[in-house]
Amino acid sequence: MLELKDFEAAADRLKNVIHNIPLSTSCTFSAMTGAEVYLKYENQQKTGSFKVRGAYNKIMKRFAEGDLHAVVASSAGNHAQGVAFAATAAGVKSTIVMPRSAPIAKVSATQGYGAEVVLAGNIYDEAYAKACEICEETGAEFIHPFDDEDVMAGQGTIALEILRDLPGVDMIFVPAGGGGLISGVAACAKQINPRIQIIGVQAEGADAIVRSFRSGKHCSTDTVNTIADGIAVMNPGEKTVALIQENVDEMVTVSDDEIASAILLLLEREKQVVEPAGACSLAAVLNHKIDVADKRVVCVLSGGNIDVSFIHKVVEKGLVTRGRNMKFKTPMLDVPGSLEKIAGILHEVNANIIEVRYDRISADLNLNETIIHMGVEVSSKEHGEAMIRELRANGYDVTLE
Repeated sequence: MLELKDFEAAADRLKNVIHNIPLSTSCTFSAMTGAEVYLKYENQQKTGSFKVRGAYNKIMKRFAEGDLHAVVASSAGNHAQGVAFAATAAGVKSTIVMPRSAPIAKVSATQGYGAEVVLAGNIYDEAYAKACEICEETGAEFIHPFDDEDVMAGQGTIALEILRDLPGVDMIFVPAGGGGLISGVAACAKQINPRIQIIGVQAEGADAIVRSFRSGKHCSTDTVNTIADGIAVMNPGEKTVALIQENVDEMVTVSDDEIASAILLLLEREKQVVEPAGACSLAAVLNHKIDVADKRVVCVLSGGNIDVSFIHKVVEKGLVTRGRNMKFKTPMLDVPGSLEKIAGILHEVNANIIEVRYDRISADLNLNETIIHMGVEVSSKEHGEAMIRELRANGYDVTLE
């Protein structure tokens, strides 16, 4: 059973190590939701995520006991960096097993913090099995990414900071994968103020904790499928699920489209780079998964370790989801000047052409016709709808793609 003193002891170990990042209010997101929205920027934390809190607390507590010589961990990336950082600080050898699907940036960063990285399996659970093998072979101690009370105590220090900055907080939205972060935050916050509502957020394609919460028993899933690699866990912790059942008020899911849109908004409006798992909390608030009107709401943005090569995919997805990029097709005469005519209409409505493709081999076409496929950039869904109306008013049979 985690007690308030456990979180306070963890905070004491971490006080000269982690970044003290105050809550930041967001006028943009407050206006969009009707709530007072505050953001907890753990994407700015040392090693790029909240995970350093739990890993450092666990390793330094064990190191102080005098019998820790080597550690092993399994992680999709963020826990890996936290363990590598803490082990190196303690002068302890670390071996990290990561899924082959782990972003290159997270693999490189983990190595940069001093760990030996072993790639095994395609998802976290397969990497975990390999890590257990290494522990048996070497005698090293396994540092669990979530199902460990010392790790949960470290993660729960976030709640201490939130309540220091915003004592009157009504709701805290927390991403959830294996459950270490939300179980720690919930257990800590509820001991200080039982009236605070804790809302857990999972990706639709990795919802084992949601299933566990709603069924009242520990559940796992056979597969995971989400862009939020940091919370793509099939089998959450037994201890974390028990604490979640006890302290969390509601669990919800968000789609990959909703996550991508939240990442894009954070880039545009807050100038923050947040990874998919970290943006889940804000995605839930923006998409009204819970009624937050007139509430003081904190979204924990749990990490920012996103692969640069992946950012453009997320941005493109977010632009489509928010109606900023549109694709359509329309038949037209295959004669000189046809493209200029439709381009002129798009110019008049201030739409930017980003893609053009012709289809001249459709069986439904006459010999003098073609189907033109166009991708355009607009300022909003409403702008895009106005563009389509204008094209149809000019005789084009437009079909959205």
